[in-house]
Amino acid sequence: MRLRFMWPGKTKNKDLRSLQDQYLEKISRLESCSLVETQEARGLTERASEKILEIEARGLEKHLSNDYIICLFDGGREMTSEELAAFLEKASRESGPAVTFIVGGFLGLADRIGRQARLRLSLSKMTMSHELCRVVLLEQVYRSLTIMKGKHYAK
Repeated sequence: MRLRFMWPGKTKNKDLRSLQDQYLEKISRLESCSLVETQEARGLTERASEKILEIEARGLEKHLSNDYIICLFDGGREMTSEELAAFLEKASRESGPAVTFIVGGFLGLADRIGRQARLRLSLSKMTMSHELCRVVLLEQVYRSLTIMKGKHYAK
């Protein structure tokens, strides 16, 4: 299985960036993975939300292919770690070149990106920042891979 993680812009919070890098390294020891940080809308206020979503959608679309796409949405399907592991195992058999997780920017994702998803996934009913969401996603994917491979992961 090849895993890809995509989101607009770099993680600015240095502490979260450090955790992100740690989990990407851990994941790469178990499966092939890559991170694609696409164009982020800059210099616009939230009042220009449609323009922001459009700019970020175009940046993401440049990197989309026949992948098995999983988009993170607040109203998406929630899973336990074990359910996510089973889902990833199944998705890896059905996937094209990769299983790709897409996390939106601070406004989320444009509808047309979400429509390409084979799964809309929610990490929690609670609201969290998009940068923290990135780290939580990586941690859960790492946990799922350890479950799939029968490795120990501290609870």
